[in-house]
Amino acid sequence: MAGTLKKLAMCALMAWGGGAMAQDAAPAPAAEPVKAPSADAVRDTWNYFYKAQGQGPVLVEAKLCTEVGKEGPSKFECTVEVPAEGVKANTSVMVWQSYLVPQGDSVEDLMVQTKQGNVVRETKDVKVKGEGWRARQWTGVRLSKAGDWTVSILRGEQVLKTFNVKVL
Repeated sequence: MAGTLKKLAMCALMAWGGGAMAQDAAPAPAAEPVKAPSADAVRDTWNYFYKAQGQGPVLVEAKLCTEVGKEGPSKFECTVEVPAEGVKANTSVMVWQSYLVPQGDSVEDLMVQTKQGNVVRETKDVKVKGEGWRARQWTGVRLSKAGDWTVSILRGEQVLKTFNVKVL
């Protein structure tokens, strides 16, 4: 009987472990300790993910990047941000976004919009799904001419985040 229980426990461990390996690769351990969120913050996050269907996404983080990681611990992360001094004309940049989307929801009213001065140059649709704890998306845009640009993330008419970029 003890042998059978041990075999069942090993099978369960292997089955659970295999499922865990199918998830995104875990980020490498941080060099510094990471601050633990409060119990209330964790509870609020769980409640939003599991019970807030139809209430829309939460934009957690957004960056303007010139590179997004393709493998290893930085896979799907913004690895090189646009420098403060700006970028050269005709540079393609990525608007890297990380959302919390309620489980099972599909959000299709997000957009990334570029403006040179007050002139809208491009608007791209963004779609995210509530399939896991975070939905990451990066949208490529080309900053074609010298001048002051703004890159905005919108949900309908609501501006979620705006970046100012100098194009040289």
